Amino acid sequence: MILSAQVNRKILRLEIQTAEGRVFFRAGSEPDRQAQIQQVQPGIFSVLLDGRSYEAGVEYADRQVRVTIQGRRFEVRLVDPRLWTGNAAGAQSGGRENISALMPGKIVRLLVSPGEQIAAGQALLVIEAMKMQNEMKAGRAGRVVSIAVREGDTVAAGAVLAIIE
Repeated sequence: MILSAQVNRKILRLEIQTAEGRVFFRAGSEPDRQAQIQQVQPGIFSVLLDGRSYEAGVEYADRQVRVTIQGRRFEVRLVDPRLWTGNAAGAQSGGRENISALMPGKIVRLLVSPGEQIAAGQALLVIEAMKMQNEMKAGRAGRVVSIAVREGDTVAAGAVLAIIE
């Protein structure tokens, strides 16, 4: 899978492959690297990279991932170049916010229902991607307009999972 990622305002081109619990990746023209990543609890991952072990805290919100490693916070926005993203200003303008899958995965659990009032940062659903379960969270407070998936559904990267207004 080839993605573009904006990490703290720096644009990277990522090539990612997974096999047997390992993630192989290359950022731009850097050499190939591999990591072992295992979820130890929701939103917390153990990462083994270059012989060193790291704990990564991960939060998801509408195409953005916030990763905290050793007290450093990284804002990551992933873009699948095969997808047209349109105008992403909806969440800031008070309109509708689409909660989209960051990568292909399987819906494990729905945590909210249509019509429900939610708080900013509230978990909406759990998606399993690359053998890790991740909570998708609301970027802002509002009302769940619709849930476009069911538990057990397989979704593509960029698929709209829920809509908030």
